[in-house]
Amino acid sequence: MNTKSQSVTIRNLEAAFAGESMANRKYLYFAKRCRELGADAVADVFEATAQQETMHAFGHLELLYPPQELTVESMLQMAIDGETYEYTEMYPKFRHLAVEERHDAAVTEMDEQIAESAEHARRFQRALEIAAKRFAALAKVEERHANNYRQSLALARK
Repeated sequence: MNTKSQSVTIRNLEAAFAGESMANRKYLYFAKRCRELGADAVADVFEATAQQETMHAFGHLELLYPPQELTVESMLQMAIDGETYEYTEMYPKFRHLAVEERHDAAVTEMDEQIAESAEHARRFQRALEIAAKRFAALAKVEERHANNYRQSLALARK
């Protein structure tokens, strides 16, 4: 395990990110419900605050995942890993506990989440494969350009 993952500050940033993200989703849900109840002005307050929570979460993410360290491939792989964890471990465990508690609505919800998380992982995997093919094709084009430049420089030096 690397020292970064053991850092108290990193764990705190992860917890803060989770809290800000949860607040964002909760406030958007509350805004939706307020609109259904005809409280549009209150919904506006929830939505504005949700946007601020998003900006807070992004600030934490930039410290956890510095933009200069992220590649398309690494972000896709993290997404695949996260979705795979959800459908292979997290939701099945939650489902099992919901079955034990005879919480049928939660069991149904967990079944839906297992299926959706598996689909998300497949979607990210396809995107990763496409990105890898495009990168390989681009690398060949760049190599051809580099060789042409080398040849031009060699001729110019003669």
